[in-house]
Amino acid sequence: MHFSRWTRGVGRGSADTLGESLFQWFSTLVALGVVGVLVLIAILLFFEAEASIGAFGWSFLGGTVWNPQPPLLFGALPFVYGTLVTSALALLFGVPISLGIAIFLSELAPPWIRIPLTYVVELLAAVPSVVYGLWGIFVLAPVMRTSIEPFIQGIFGFLPIFQGTPIGLDKLSAGVILAIMIIPTISSVSR
Repeated sequence: MHFSRWTRGVGRGSADTLGESLFQWFSTLVALGVVGVLVLIAILLFFEAEASIGAFGWSFLGGTVWNPQPPLLFGALPFVYGTLVTSALALLFGVPISLGIAIFLSELAPPWIRIPLTYVVELLAAVPSVVYGLWGIFVLAPVMRTSIEPFIQGIFGFLPIFQGTPIGLDKLSAGVILAIMIIPTISSVSR
């Protein structure tokens, strides 16, 4: 390999190597610290839940009854199921919309649309989830109860999941609210 006389002496100095080594060790320690904190959280959760597991057993995870009055019965399955269903609905509704927004803003939108909409998406991502939740309960849930759920029930009423009285405070409304919450964040990250 041939070098010119100007670049022959250029190379890694000891300061560069020392700085990179220190940064590598620091980064490794921070990464191990994060893993250590996660392990400590798991250990703490296990030991703090030991009394509950001893009293109610592992059937707590699969139980369907939640009765805080004697006889005490506690089951987490409905809560776990509700969390999984609402999260799946939020991802089903939110991810395609978010990716569409991100693609539009980064690839298709002219600057006079892209710049203001980017600010709007960033501002919506900064709104606390409590605000979205309260808006969902007081604004979206009544709209879901009076117009959207009866419409869906009229079309898909033959399916068991869409039967029953529309109440607005159900898994569908929760999934829609969660989708609205995650759309700005996913759009910002995907851009």
